[in-house]
Amino acid sequence: MQETFIDTEELSFQDFKNEILANYKLARISREMSYLGRREVLTGKAKFGIFGDGKELPQLAMAHVFRDGDFRSGYYRDQTFALAVNALTVESFFAQLYADTNVDREPASGGRQMNGHYATRTINEDGSWKDLTKIKNISSDISPTAGQMPRLLGLAQASNFYKEIKFDGAEKFSNSGKEVAFGTIGDASTAEGHFWETLNAACALQVPMIVSIWDDGYGISVPTKNQRAKANITEMLSGFQRQEGENQGCEIIQVKAWDYPALMDAYAKAEHFAREESVPVVVHVIEVTQPQGHSTSGSHERYKNEERLAFETEFDCLNKFREWIETYSFQFEEGGDVQIIATKEELDQIEADAKKAVKDGQKQAWENYQNTITELKNKALPLVEAMTSQNSEITDFVTKFKALISVGKKDIFHLIRQTLLSTRGTNSAERQALKQAYESLFAVEKDNYSSHLYSQSEWKATNIAEVKPVYSETSEMVDGRMVVRNNFDKIFEKYPQAMIFGEDSGNIGDVNQGLEGLQEKYGALRIADTGIREATILGQGIGLAMRGLRPIAEIQYLDYILYCLQGMSDDLATVQYRTKGGQKAPVIIRTRGHRLEGIWHSGSPMAGIINLVKGINVLVPRDLTKAAGFYNTMLQADEPALIVECLNGYRLKEKQPDNLGEFTVPVGKIEVTKEGSDVTLVTYGSTWRIVIEAAKELEKLGINAEVIDIQSLIPFDLSSEIAESVKKTNRLVVIDEDVEGGTSAFILQQIVEKQNAFRYLDSAPICISAEDHRPAYATDGDYFSKPSTDDMVEKIYAMFHEVNPAKYPAIY
Repeated sequence: MQETFIDTEELSFQDFKNEILANYKLARISREMSYLGRREVLTGKAKFGIFGDGKELPQLAMAHVFRDGDFRSGYYRDQTFALAVNALTVESFFAQLYADTNVDREPASGGRQMNGHYATRTINEDGSWKDLTKIKNISSDISPTAGQMPRLLGLAQASNFYKEIKFDGAEKFSNSGKEVAFGTIGDASTAEGHFWETLNAACALQVPMIVSIWDDGYGISVPTKNQRAKANITEMLSGFQRQEGENQGCEIIQVKAWDYPALMDAYAKAEHFAREESVPVVVHVIEVTQPQGHSTSGSHERYKNEERLAFETEFDCLNKFREWIETYSFQFEEGGDVQIIATKEELDQIEADAKKAVKDGQKQAWENYQNTITELKNKALPLVEAMTSQNSEITDFVTKFKALISVGKKDIFHLIRQTLLSTRGTNSAERQALKQAYESLFAVEKDNYSSHLYSQSEWKATNIAEVKPVYSETSEMVDGRMVVRNNFDKIFEKYPQAMIFGEDSGNIGDVNQGLEGLQEKYGALRIADTGIREATILGQGIGLAMRGLRPIAEIQYLDYILYCLQGMSDDLATVQYRTKGGQKAPVIIRTRGHRLEGIWHSGSPMAGIINLVKGINVLVPRDLTKAAGFYNTMLQADEPALIVECLNGYRLKEKQPDNLGEFTVPVGKIEVTKEGSDVTLVTYGSTWRIVIEAAKELEKLGINAEVIDIQSLIPFDLSSEIAESVKKTNRLVVIDEDVEGGTSAFILQQIVEKQNAFRYLDSAPICISAEDHRPAYATDGDYFSKPSTDDMVEKIYAMFHEVNPAKYPAIY
């Protein structure tokens, strides 16, 4: 039996007393942080504030059962919990409120996230993993309500994997699967689909997960009765309660937010169920108060009546906690001394000490933040002032700058840029000095605000070397599905920490048999079926990857990506960015798409995807060998990726490489698949085959086309090879099965603007894309909905007709 809080919590009265008083002091510090934080916003020293006042007591109870190696996926009001597990200090709390970009002072996000969003740094500066079993882990918070829930599922499920899976280095991520994942969510957000999908999946998978619902009766101003079918979420969840002898469902515990002994007991039981029995637990914390309302954006007096406001004062958890401490007494034996925890005077002193500690921390955080700005100003202002004799405008700029009540970085850079603009065309030594200083200072701020969208480690995807497929006389021609299937076989043999899961991925080996027989070989834990729940399939992947595993989350069709696009965009794509390199989640999302049948199974929502998932590599192989190579590449990388297999390529014949599991396809590199001299045709994915057919037809018409397969949409052609092709051909056509203005517009901008290929063009570039509607059903529907060979030939031919109508007479 594994030890839990219930097993180990045996205290002397003195230890008990010390623990209670330490908890009271920490709770008071947290409350004072909330009070002072609000004042800092309302006086203009910070932009926005959202605080955890009213939730101090339940979070202290939760922290008591949170151990090294455990993970939290939470909600932006958990400051007391973060304090209690040493993931937050008073200074770092205010540093985040002020958006201090110094990671040492604000380690959660380097000033990139608004206050209340916490994270621990789970990777080292070089991108390598820390020993996660030696620290208490907080996965980086996000604001979208309930958006933290899908990730929680994967964080919890990882413990089940580590109970069964062993590999070199696993000891850095788990102590034989004994860890629990803790989630927190506001009561109103339980109306979100992500909450229900996550809890449903957790109950089916039986993962060690504890979800705390902070129930304060409102979702901003909307009361609970208007949020759900039942005002009481415990009552609504009653069907999820596990039955004796069944391996399904969860435990549900309801407890009042102001009842300290009951809270300690509730979380001790929750931990026991989760850690010892691997059972999900819901702790419904009721009668939570919000002393300052929802946020600094408004007052809760606008929507709470006098009765509710009076209740919140009376049942404020800290008032009740103090009341309990003051009235607590214990007598060891009859006639013996009566023991108390603290006197009124002692508690008053604790509160005074807490207030002072918070004020001191805030003062130091503000001083640190201001010193950064002062240092920047001291470097820039003298250089600007040195130029006032050159231009009277600069004197006005300086005067206005010095009149500012408060100065931010933007004001300093605005002054520099105004000065450089007004002195354009001159080349004095003073201007050169200012220009050099600007470039140096701006580079620092570029890193402060824009670094780590992708990995900066040695395992960055673009650092993975290309290993070409090896073929021999004995290399077989097989269905494309067999190439990817046999490559997966090598992957799961090579990487014991790799697993794949999705709808129909396990027993039948996916809908296209790309995993045929692999569940039987590697087990149902690693090759797993899931329910129809795309958001939490993605969430499983994020959470598992955050705990050192290498998950491949399969979304059955590209169209279904829309169900998990919110999580891809808000969570996965921003992990490295929003922690400034403090966390990573190298999950691979496997899907298949392009050109099959009908509105819901052959769409190409790539424009939406590439614009919403910057931070994820988007890879679009033209065949299954290329797809296999991308899997091999990304399993060596520490970044997330979306790999889109060609849905109509599984039954097409391909020569199977001899070095399965080893060959790689480079990320961010195009391939010229047909050389030509007259026009550059740029495409990707399944459309490539049709473009090749069109190029052959154009050849008959006297047009020699060069065909380029992009292969990687994000990142895009890092060596600008397409521009070199356009330099040779002087004409450009972008061909895509996405809607007009979709991915083709992105590709065109990259080539014409970013690669400066416009200078080589002798004709206006054109895009050949799909109709603006979804593709209609069947082969004829595809023909009239998406670019066909005929469309391509005619539109490209028309380009040459415009140039030389005599040589290329009109078709129509």
